[in-house]
Amino acid sequence: MGPLQEIGHLIVQTLGSLYLLIVMLRFLLQLARADFYNPISQFAVKATNPLLIPIRRVVPGIFGIDMSSLVLGLIIQILVFYLSAFIFQVGGANPVNVLVWSLVGLLSLVANIFFWGLLIMVIASWVAPHSQNPALLLVRQLVEPVMAPFRKLIPDMGGIDISPIFAFLALNVVQILIRHLAAATGMGPAVQQMILGI
Repeated sequence: MGPLQEIGHLIVQTLGSLYLLIVMLRFLLQLARADFYNPISQFAVKATNPLLIPIRRVVPGIFGIDMSSLVLGLIIQILVFYLSAFIFQVGGANPVNVLVWSLVGLLSLVANIFFWGLLIMVIASWVAPHSQNPALLLVRQLVEPVMAPFRKLIPDMGGIDISPIFAFLALNVVQILIRHLAAATGMGPAVQQMILGI
């Protein structure tokens, strides 16, 4: 692989992954009913609206779920794959396989968002437990739906909340299942690098 290929791949992966992260954050924040007026929520809305508004005309929401954000995320993931394949001069990928791989990539991204969100929440609870920082408030709102079932099952241990341990364990199990799902769909190491970033 030459330097131009590496640079091209770096640019495509970085910009594509960043925009995909913003799209999926918008989807998850809407799903979690997070504060719409938070500055970070507003940034996600403004960054994604130019592409989402046309898709919304074709793809309606279902049961309050913003399907257009999912469709946009899928389109971006597929586009990043094909641009990376073009840079590496790899052709012949079956479009059905690319669609399945892109879905697996979105699942992996969602699991990673929750993993890092939970990690940020745990660290913030030690360092700044009563912080009103807009980013931390949004992370709490995003992660709370994942934490709620564990908090119901695990009683409070004298003021120490150990439910994040079980949430981390569950997320690690999900990530293992996603890796095995990726292998089962025929996603080789090169494709995993292009889609999952591993």
